[in-house]
Amino acid sequence: MLEKREFYIDGQWVAPATANDFEVIDPSNEEPCAVISLGDQADTDAAVAAAKRAFARWPFTDKAERIALVERILEIYERRAEDMAAAISLEMGAPIDMAKEQQAPSGTWHIRNFLEAARGFEFERKLGAHAPEDRILYEPVGVCGLITPWNWPMNQVTLKVIPALLTGCTMVLKPSEIAPLSSLLFAEIMDEAGTPAGVFNLVNGDGPGVGTQLSRHPDVDMISFTGSARAGIAISKNAADSLKRVSLELGGKGANIVFADADDKAVKRGTRHVFNNSGQSCNAPTRMLVQRSLYDQAVETARAVAEQTLVGPAGQNGRHIGPVVSAAQFDKIQGLIQKGIDEGARLVAGGLGRPEGFNRGYYTRPTVFADVSNDMTIAREEIFGPVLSIIPFETEEEAIGIANDTDYGLTNYVQTEDGEKRNRVTRRLRSGMVENNGKSRGAGSPFGGMKASGNGREGGVWGLEDFMEVKAVSGWAEA
Repeated sequence: MLEKREFYIDGQWVAPATANDFEVIDPSNEEPCAVISLGDQADTDAAVAAAKRAFARWPFTDKAERIALVERILEIYERRAEDMAAAISLEMGAPIDMAKEQQAPSGTWHIRNFLEAARGFEFERKLGAHAPEDRILYEPVGVCGLITPWNWPMNQVTLKVIPALLTGCTMVLKPSEIAPLSSLLFAEIMDEAGTPAGVFNLVNGDGPGVGTQLSRHPDVDMISFTGSARAGIAISKNAADSLKRVSLELGGKGANIVFADADDKAVKRGTRHVFNNSGQSCNAPTRMLVQRSLYDQAVETARAVAEQTLVGPAGQNGRHIGPVVSAAQFDKIQGLIQKGIDEGARLVAGGLGRPEGFNRGYYTRPTVFADVSNDMTIAREEIFGPVLSIIPFETEEEAIGIANDTDYGLTNYVQTEDGEKRNRVTRRLRSGMVENNGKSRGAGSPFGGMKASGNGREGGVWGLEDFMEVKAVSGWAEA
């Protein structure tokens, strides 16, 4: 079993102030695979103090120096990609091939995109020809507490750490205690790249502990959090007393509107998207809205996809889905599947319990419900498992109404060959992102939502701006 009890504070690996062991569980077999320490107030204080000291210097480094550091981070990250994929697969159950092809490379993708954004970013700008001595300065917000989840570990770590570095912020990272191994490896990468002492710090801990301590800490200027809406509300309340900035990337209950004129792969594509990463993605299109004339065929297609989706251990090669991350997550999914049955949705595929052949591990059956109404629990709550709800609709107006009738507003999806309809529907959907006809958003596109899905934007220039303050200056002297 791996022993990873130390924290990374002020450029050093240090022992926790007080021993507080926590076992990391391999979700494929329910056995401990590592032991870490959970930090307490003394560890949080030490990390924040280191970041605060470093903030006296780091914002005033040249932009080229910060870019050069991130370029070194990228080089080392790519060299250790196999190690990163193995860590992610072990800690949160992503099948090893998926970890190599999607999970670990998501970090590479974001680091490259932020480098491109930073190279063209003007931290000092003229207000306009009417005010030749006015300047607008983009400056780092300060010491940042970065709280990241377990479902896409490096996706979220790089979406926070890299823009914070590039804009001149210093930081304390608290990764999920359920899946901390990849972040500990990332800290090794940061150290090898020569990150100045105190600029990047890592303290393991849980939400009520280190998470709350960072949120309340008077010397933390900003919290960037990815996780559940419930936790985001708690963090916002904890942060209110110190008036710190809070950037939230929360849950989703995306609608995938499949019109009758959608391409013939739309339903299959959407169903597979829900099952990817065992359904543990905030932007999964878990509500499939299907126009009535296509409905019966769509239900059968989704059923076939579910029945063809294999489930297996994370360490096994192949195109299967792995277990969900924990016993708590497994129990939550099972409870919501039962709720769907109890409330009258038609179970088309999957259902309760583990797939055939499994009696240990947090394996969940790929599940499809049909004849779902939008007031059912499975249509309202984020399940975060491989569970698809199919809802019929008649008209464009009805589809938009159902899609927007949710507390969430992260990502919606539209499937139609009619370009005018795509644009028209897209404009009326209340979400931070819309993806049309299976086309992914481009490099540097901002990720984030509205309503209960949060309030920040990550990625590209918007991700840089999230970590900066704007200073308006008059009487600027030309150099």
